[in-house]
Amino acid sequence: MTSVIDPAEFAPANPLDIVEQLVVANEWPADRSGDEELAAYVEGHWNRYHLWFTWREEQGVMQFSCAFDLRVPEHRLTDTCALLTLVNERLWLGHFDFSADGGIVMFRHALLLGAGTGATPRQVEDLIEVALNESERYFPAFMFMLWGGKSADDALASAMFETVGEA
Repeated sequence: MTSVIDPAEFAPANPLDIVEQLVVANEWPADRSGDEELAAYVEGHWNRYHLWFTWREEQGVMQFSCAFDLRVPEHRLTDTCALLTLVNERLWLGHFDFSADGGIVMFRHALLLGAGTGATPRQVEDLIEVALNESERYFPAFMFMLWGGKSADDALASAMFETVGEA
């Protein structure tokens, strides 16, 4: 990810200003609908990820989600919840969640910044980097489960093998 922001020169109270500069610097398609929301798309190795940032100034919280471009069929909801539990046990930061409204899996996290306190560019970069790395790491498990017909345990085991070298 390309960082073009000098923390000493830029510390706005609205963290979406920092997000917007990172999005522009990385040339990601995005839409900022106002002072409270920004959406962007990032092409990953396995999937196209939809990033949503929401700023709540009165609470001093920026909520973030990184959604998979993947719909969960209704008949796989129980297995999806089981896999979410297994994956979340492995995470140190953030969590994966399921949106019943859209039928999508997403990584979620929030930055508690306090009212009038801005995020640093490094915090925003780290947040995006963690979300994309974890999404790339676990997306294959969801694919193995949803489209490969595997159980949650088998899908996670299949996705977590370590490769050595390059083909």
